[in-house]
Amino acid sequence: MGNWLEITWRTLMAVVFLLLMTKLLGKRQVTELSVFEYITGITMGNLAGYISLDTDEKWYLGFLSLGVWVAVSLGIELLQLKSKRVRNWIDGTPTVLIQKGKILEKNLKKERLTTDELMQQLRMKDVFKAADVEFAIMEASGAINVLLKTENLPLTPKQLGIKVTPEREPIAVVMDGVVLADPLQVRGFNEAWLAKELKKSDLRVEDVFLAQIDDFGTLTIDLYDDKVKQPKSQNQATLLAALKKCEADMEMYGLLTADEDEKRKYAACSKQLQQLIDEVRPLIYQ
Repeated sequence: MGNWLEITWRTLMAVVFLLLMTKLLGKRQVTELSVFEYITGITMGNLAGYISLDTDEKWYLGFLSLGVWVAVSLGIELLQLKSKRVRNWIDGTPTVLIQKGKILEKNLKKERLTTDELMQQLRMKDVFKAADVEFAIMEASGAINVLLKTENLPLTPKQLGIKVTPEREPIAVVMDGVVLADPLQVRGFNEAWLAKELKKSDLRVEDVFLAQIDDFGTLTIDLYDDKVKQPKSQNQATLLAALKKCEADMEMYGLLTADEDEKRKYAACSKQLQQLIDEVRPLIYQ
């Protein structure tokens, strides 16, 4: 066998073996790595390169070495699952960098983090004043998480005492020009409805790269041809949004009134309206 064929074959084997070992190690190997996982990743890559190109007659022993590294890594992960002391020793522990708006300089030096680097990390979290931070911590992975002081946090409906209706995530119904029938049915629609909606804009399913339906029933479309102006249909979404707004208003009125009898009436009306929305949602878009 020629050298180029042998190298090609060995490289393919190394790639397949490395992929299998990475699958075995799990998703942490490709997300935020601990120090040991970082070392393991580099070493496994070097061993795979050795298997591919080394001319030594015993090149196949590289697979054994890869297997040992994977076994050791899995063993350490099992120990980490069972012992916090082992986790702390291998991965390290989080370090507080800011507490109650005060930067802890000793901890910055401990992590060898400069003030410029800290401010850069804060800006990446949309924070521009260290004094606005209640708590900032560097995780064992090196990521910095920030909690703003209460007065600097954005208001939420919960803080205002307003109950809002949960909203489901948008769901893909066309992908790569192919209709996804099951997700379409989950939202209460069918292929005939989809074809009708596309026809309104003189489109075919084959023209669509991606189409999604949100919780309001709005169909958003991304076309293969980026030069074509994307259609927007808002009439049905406006109707559904108005119904959902009425339901939310009922909830709010019930919270604002002090009369217990009125609270019960508003709550009952809100519940009935929600049931009505669920029933008529598919009919609105026929």
